[in-house]
Amino acid sequence: MPDTTPIPTHWYNIVADLPVAPPPHLHPGTREPVTAEDLAPLFPSALIEQELTTEQYVEIPEPIREAYRTWRPAPLIRAREFEKALGTPARIYVKYEGVSPVGSHKTNTAVAQAYYNAEDGVKKVTTETGAGQWGSALSFACAKFGIALEVWQVRASYESKPYRRHLMETYGGTVRPSPSELTESGRKMLAEFPDTPGSLGMAVTEAVEVAANDPDARYALGSVLNHVVLHQTVIGLEAVEQLRGAGEANADVVFGCAGGGSNLAGLAFPFIREVLHGKAQTRIVAAEPAACPSITQGEYRYDHGDVAGLTPLLKMHTLGQEFVPDPIHAGGLRYHGMAPLLSHTVDLGYVTGQAIDQTDSFAAGVLFARTQGIVPAPESAHAIAAAAEYARGLTEPEVLVIGLSGHGMLDLPAYQAHIDGDLISTT
Repeated sequence: MPDTTPIPTHWYNIVADLPVAPPPHLHPGTREPVTAEDLAPLFPSALIEQELTTEQYVEIPEPIREAYRTWRPAPLIRAREFEKALGTPARIYVKYEGVSPVGSHKTNTAVAQAYYNAEDGVKKVTTETGAGQWGSALSFACAKFGIALEVWQVRASYESKPYRRHLMETYGGTVRPSPSELTESGRKMLAEFPDTPGSLGMAVTEAVEVAANDPDARYALGSVLNHVVLHQTVIGLEAVEQLRGAGEANADVVFGCAGGGSNLAGLAFPFIREVLHGKAQTRIVAAEPAACPSITQGEYRYDHGDVAGLTPLLKMHTLGQEFVPDPIHAGGLRYHGMAPLLSHTVDLGYVTGQAIDQTDSFAAGVLFARTQGIVPAPESAHAIAAAAEYARGLTEPEVLVIGLSGHGMLDLPAYQAHIDGDLISTT
């Protein structure tokens, strides 16, 4: 039976409903709250407005909704065979974002960001990417709206995931390994750490430097900031309605992987909205890699989003701007910090972090593939592992929702390494 869930007409902004306002971003020089003028060199006007808004809902322009119709609504799947394999009384639902053109949730914000840049007459955008999902999504979106794109990809992923680079280049993006000799910050990082595998913080620095020095360019970020989280709420808004359509009043626990935080926040915030309005008691679990555990082991404080300190200071869970995680296969989760809004909901008690070992995540990913037929992205496998552990311990039925943020069809070498016993534990 076809899914008749409507594509949302508005994104949801949790800031309007939180009992305590989130701490503001701070200017890196003055340490005063950032203004629209401060952000103007990097972002188009509409995204700056969305970054700072306290409105509960933001209308989705029709050109963006038209683009969404290619893959939205994304399916909510009852994972019955996975339930049987776990021997659990839980009813497990999976919100599957792998149906997007590039196979991940990143397209939800990429299309929006490319649209708003095009509306402002921007001709070139720079960005960073870890595993390549974000770079692929923005390459697709920039091609759609006629914008040139330069992507700085974390070197570890650039070398280990060539098919992501090929996909970005197929869409027309130019891809650089980071750190590189092409920027001042890249040269400095290579001089200090010549054998570094790179990090998202390093790649952010290079992308921001290029955009800041080019008056015709703007910067786009695939996670962390408020406007990115806002765009991703289409995931959770659909999931809440789809769950009701499946006969479930609400979810008991929602599991999502967390690196920069936009995927989990996009799924979780509409469920937290139900909690804040007294309609549910849903708990949220942020499954993060043990190699980069910003929620479970980081500090909640102001920190830069990049290595060089070019970005605003963000109040977030962080391992420190200079932290370089091991080159795990879940490259999209190798970020030192966590989205400020998601970090704020952790601090308020609505979200709990759980660190997952790399080998455990791949074991869960293989089990899911063998039962449900979908090979999950290594990032998503962290959420599946956390949910599986919880579900196995249940003695009474509960409703669990897992955010399956993308497929792993371009990550099969990593799965083969797991099957061959070549993956190392990260705990």
